[in-house]
Amino acid sequence: MPAGNPLFNHHNHEALEQNTMMQPPIVPPQQQPGAGGGMFNSHPQQQPQQPPLPAAYQNHHQPQQPQPQPPVQGGGGVGTTNPFHHQQQHHQPHIPQHLTQPQPPPPATVQHPPPGGITSSANRYPPNPALLQQPQAPPQQPQQYAQQQQQPQSQQGPYLPPQNAAQQQQQPPQRYVISGQPVNPSNLYPTIPTQPLPSPGPTTNNYSQQYQTQPGVGGGGGLPQNSHGHNNQYPAPPQQNPHAYNNGGVGMGVNQVTAGMNNMSVTQQGFNKLWGIDHADLLKTRQVLPPEGVKSPEIRFPHDYMNHVNCSPDLFRCTLTKIPETKTLLQKARLPLGILIHPFKDLTQLPVIQCSQIVRCRSCRTYINPYVYFVDQRRWKCNLCFRVNDLPEEFQYDPVTKTYGDPSRRPEVRSGTIEFLAPADYMVRPPQAAVYLFVLDVTTLAVDTGYLKTLCDVLLEHLDTLPGDSRSQIGFITFDSAVHFYNMNSSLSQPQELVVCDIDDIFIPCPDNLLVNLDESKEVVKHLLTNLPGKYLSSQNEPRSALGAALLAAQKILGPIGGRITVFCASLPSVGPGSLPNRQGDVKTVKDLSTALNPSTDFYKKLALDCSTQYIAVDLFFLNSQYSDVASISCISKFSGGSIQYFPNYHMVENPVQAKLFEQAMVRYVTRKIGFEAVMRVRCSRGMSIHTFHGNLFVRSTDLLSLPNVNPDAGFGMQVSIDESLSDFQTVCFQAALLYTSSKGERRIRVHTLCLPVAGNVNDVIQSADQQAIIGLLAKMAVDRSLSSSLLDAREAFVNAVVDVLSAYATTQNSLPNLALVAPKCLQMLPAYTHSILRSMGFRADLRPRLDDRSQFMNQMKTLPLYQLIQTIYPDLYPLHTIASVPLASVPQSSRSTTPENGEEEEKYPQFPVLHLCSDRIEATGVYLLDQPDSILIYVCRNVSTQFCEDVLGVQGFVALHEMDDLPELETEWSNLIRNFINYLQSNKPYQVPIRIIREDSKERMWFVNSLVEDRGEGSVSYYEFLQQLKNMVK
Repeated sequence: MPAGNPLFNHHNHEALEQNTMMQPPIVPPQQQPGAGGGMFNSHPQQQPQQPPLPAAYQNHHQPQQPQPQPPVQGGGGVGTTNPFHHQQQHHQPHIPQHLTQPQPPPPATVQHPPPGGITSSANRYPPNPALLQQPQAPPQQPQQYAQQQQQPQSQQGPYLPPQNAAQQQQQPPQRYVISGQPVNPSNLYPTIPTQPLPSPGPTTNNYSQQYQTQPGVGGGGGLPQNSHGHNNQYPAPPQQNPHAYNNGGVGMGVNQVTAGMNNMSVTQQGFNKLWGIDHADLLKTRQVLPPEGVKSPEIRFPHDYMNHVNCSPDLFRCTLTKIPETKTLLQKARLPLGILIHPFKDLTQLPVIQCSQIVRCRSCRTYINPYVYFVDQRRWKCNLCFRVNDLPEEFQYDPVTKTYGDPSRRPEVRSGTIEFLAPADYMVRPPQAAVYLFVLDVTTLAVDTGYLKTLCDVLLEHLDTLPGDSRSQIGFITFDSAVHFYNMNSSLSQPQELVVCDIDDIFIPCPDNLLVNLDESKEVVKHLLTNLPGKYLSSQNEPRSALGAALLAAQKILGPIGGRITVFCASLPSVGPGSLPNRQGDVKTVKDLSTALNPSTDFYKKLALDCSTQYIAVDLFFLNSQYSDVASISCISKFSGGSIQYFPNYHMVENPVQAKLFEQAMVRYVTRKIGFEAVMRVRCSRGMSIHTFHGNLFVRSTDLLSLPNVNPDAGFGMQVSIDESLSDFQTVCFQAALLYTSSKGERRIRVHTLCLPVAGNVNDVIQSADQQAIIGLLAKMAVDRSLSSSLLDAREAFVNAVVDVLSAYATTQNSLPNLALVAPKCLQMLPAYTHSILRSMGFRADLRPRLDDRSQFMNQMKTLPLYQLIQTIYPDLYPLHTIASVPLASVPQSSRSTTPENGEEEEKYPQFPVLHLCSDRIEATGVYLLDQPDSILIYVCRNVSTQFCEDVLGVQGFVALHEMDDLPELETEWSNLIRNFINYLQSNKPYQVPIRIIREDSKERMWFVNSLVEDRGEGSVSYYEFLQQLKNMVK
């Protein structure tokens, strides 16, 4: 059985000739208690009885045999059995007894914690001082929003409260909750009751049912609203007795006072931070998002050399930076194990090696890499299977220094990512030419959008820069209720149109000249692109769509040679093969979504598999304003290695934001590099195996992935299992090798090698978690679970995954407060990511999102690289109005508009802090930038300073501000810095995205407000309420 989180174990190993991504999981055989059957992978419809509950909740729902219980050390509360208690004895580091005794709160005289902390048991969180700074006003001290307790007057000590009564009565700055109306700051964070939260009853396991809309709660869903009625509710900690420590602690025993002082051990906290194992109570810690954003965790090895040659985390990441040495240890950690890879990413520095013989292991065929062991100058030991291999004579030569004798100087063993020019024995046929076939929708709905004009203009402008060489070929097909072909022979003065109306038995009317050499027929191609938009704009268009027939014709044209088919679809296929019914009316409840999100026919999947065997990939562009059944049509791209891009409600005139986005996406699409007839294989160290693949691909054999085309914007995910003990290993390795043909006709192999240390205790495993990689892998698994079972099951599995890992971490701690929800530093954003994805377009438990929107979101979760996937779930929010107080950094070379000459200063950009997506971070005087994968929104509040408006926005004040599509170029320092910052953000995206400046009172403000996912929304709970729900479930 694959190792890992029992809620996520896959058992489907039989799909060798079809894509495992779309198969319903196979019901596993009976398993041992606690091993689980896979929350994302079980198939409840095939089970005759109710499936067993997760191990963490079985003690609340199933009768147990009476057993002697060891003393509970934390996490479960009084009278609760900790299901992971038996692991604690083997993995808990030794802690002196005096540090583990019960500890009361510190004396009330301590009033000045670090920034962002809690000043007293009755105080609310102070506002961030950095957000209160304004260019025209001196910085103010953080102001407490609630009345302080009466403290004993003391005449000495560093923790005296301010003596100036006027200073104590100073009013806090006015803050807004996004609606624009001022609120009472003292009510932003209501106080929770002092009694413990009730334990979940027998019906609280189904998270999805708890958060359904309840009658009489103002249309909102989830938990009933409290008396405060605010969106974002972070309470203060429970009220303590204000006289507990007065008069020397009268009424308290000596042991309690001693234990209280032990709890304040600065040494222990300092060592925890030094070792990277500090944690926080999520219910009390508001600021868990680092100001610089969440970074990939560092992989640490004993030898410094190994730290510098590993593969970049932008290309290759694992959900754990330390691999458990056994399957049992991985199950105790309750974490999913998998890898995420971005194999064809654009790289500015990539070593390229050309040699007559590529050095590989004779046993497992691993490519030589930085983590092999050189036995001597003639032999090396494979780091995956440990076989000793001979080095060829050519490997003794160092091409950089042009010297012989030291194989460790070779580029292959000095970089975790390298590319080889493959010799002839890596080719089964001559490298294919770059072939592009465009299939265009010319139905009434498609022509009305005006996309033909934009597409033809982009192709005309970049026709000379299409990736390829002198052998490149191009062709065009249009379709409505018939299929239109175009003969573009170079001897013709203009293209010749050929129309086939027999779409039920499609045929090719002219076998030659439908694909033409681009260099030879360039003038004819330009003539077609110039006249094509007007041709259909002025004619009577047909509303019916024969997309299936057009795809069959395109596959017949490219079948003998392979290539890329680019399809534009704006309407539902309604005639001929592949026609689809409108299924929108069939969805009455959330349970009906499982059927509607699956394809209604296997026509497109079968056609995709035929294309894959002929090295043909199909890329889709949806430009629909009505239902187009993305779930069914997208199968043509999922199984052929293609890409899917979605532009809902596109119109060239009426929707300028989408029009600009489509234009930029097309420029990127026709100019980005491409790899033809590609295959990829991922290998791992002995004792481990890869058992499930996620992405747009076809699994040709157990571990060989067929990618007819590979593009630099595609990401993939794989799940990993531990089959044998790794206790004898210090490190394990993963290696991904991508073999492809470049647009220039070169056969190349790009190799990525990732090395990770092995851990021997559960605490080290949990502390090594990569929370972004975990949520990326869980999102891919949840898509499969939604399609094979139900959306509600996928939502519940998301929550269970977070509960499991927090429960596992609680077992590694000696003592935790009963009301605490403690998470290690490396997992503190995991609940926020989970809460956000549960509210997303794809996984929310209501019928508000359109079916096509939901389907496309799930497609993105399967294929987006990790950076874009995280930004889709949880966008980045920056306070632009703090520009006067933030540090500056040099603009990277790739983001610079110009190269500085001698004596010129380098361009700088401000390093704004990243904010939580909640309304209490929005100030009435602020200006905020929301960075999303497909847009950049700048939200201007009504009380913005006049100086900022003049220096950055180019207006006299908020009243004179109008919605704009870009920042004006002003010769001011602030304008230059902010534009440099935006250019830096744009450089991290595949293409330039539209910028939109929005006023607080604009109708478009909901674009910004809906992104504040930590607030309570319509039909969903706030982030803090979600944390309370997790606390009730963590045991």
